[in-house]
Amino acid sequence: MKKHFDILDGLRGTAALLVVVFHLMEASFPDPAKNPLHHAYLAVDFFFLLSGFVIGYAYDERWKTMTIKEFLRIRLIRLHPLVVAGVLIGAIGYWFDPFVGNAQHVSFWRLLEGVGLGLLLIPSPTLPNRWTETHSLNGPSWSLFQEYIANIVYGFIGPRLGRKALIAVVVLSGIVVATTAIALGNLQGGWGWDTFWMAPVRVAFPFFAGLLLYRLNARIHIPVAYPLLSLTLLILFALPYFPMNGIYEAICIIIIFPLIIAAGAGGTVTGRTAKLCSFAGKISYPIYILHYPFIYIYTHWLYQSHHSQSLIIFVATSLTLFFIFLAWAAFRFYDTPVRAMLTARFRTVLKQ
Repeated sequence: MKKHFDILDGLRGTAALLVVVFHLMEASFPDPAKNPLHHAYLAVDFFFLLSGFVIGYAYDERWKTMTIKEFLRIRLIRLHPLVVAGVLIGAIGYWFDPFVGNAQHVSFWRLLEGVGLGLLLIPSPTLPNRWTETHSLNGPSWSLFQEYIANIVYGFIGPRLGRKALIAVVVLSGIVVATTAIALGNLQGGWGWDTFWMAPVRVAFPFFAGLLLYRLNARIHIPVAYPLLSLTLLILFALPYFPMNGIYEAICIIIIFPLIIAAGAGGTVTGRTAKLCSFAGKISYPIYILHYPFIYIYTHWLYQSHHSQSLIIFVATSLTLFFIFLAWAAFRFYDTPVRAMLTARFRTVLKQ
């Protein structure tokens, strides 16, 4: 039986929760340089790194008996049910948002077009009142689109990518992501049409670096790894913008995040900490992909009129707790049974 990386599950949950808090704060501090979690958008790059590691762990040894088609089907079943849920929730929120007046007035057919393309994860023309987003009904879908592309690339070339070639890919993509970060001063992009070119830049290095970490069997053993590494992520995200901010973010992605993954893979947890890591891992993907349609509405409520600081804190805290509950409910009552049903159905088809 393969080792399960409980701490990595927990860190995925930590990063997802920090993204949620960042997005809630973003409504009050739209400039990331003023957001108390200044760099929390780098959690996406952390997710990509973690994904590359986990993909290598889960599938590298299965290619003797697994086809590319089977691999892509497994990944689609794993990821897409919640993509669908996020888009449908986003569509309902967009149509019935009570705080926008006529700012989101579109025809039913225009909305239906956005839903159809969103369900397929295809970037689409931005809907009114959604900045320049490529996935207007559920902003975080942009990163899932890149995750799908990375998975497809891995499926076709990953099994045949030797160590030297993989190192070359990691080095070259690392140079590109570092150059981009330094040139722009940050990596807060890829989600909109104006920075769409940044999306593949942000996924290429961390995904293949994660794959390389797995294949190198990179492990670092430290005591009480989960709380220490979670605290490290919080500190990294909360540090202020620096005069050479791009260098800092490049260092986070290229050096510090891989060290965190290696330390998470090298640690073990038991008892309540193991249960916490398991819970955090289970809700990490649903909380990430389902929370943002509500962030739109919260932001519009915030902008509608002046609210007291205490009320804003109360609503934001309540939403955070709601997102945790929603993620757990979605995992327990929707995602898990739907994935089980789809997996069983395809097994039945293959046997016929």
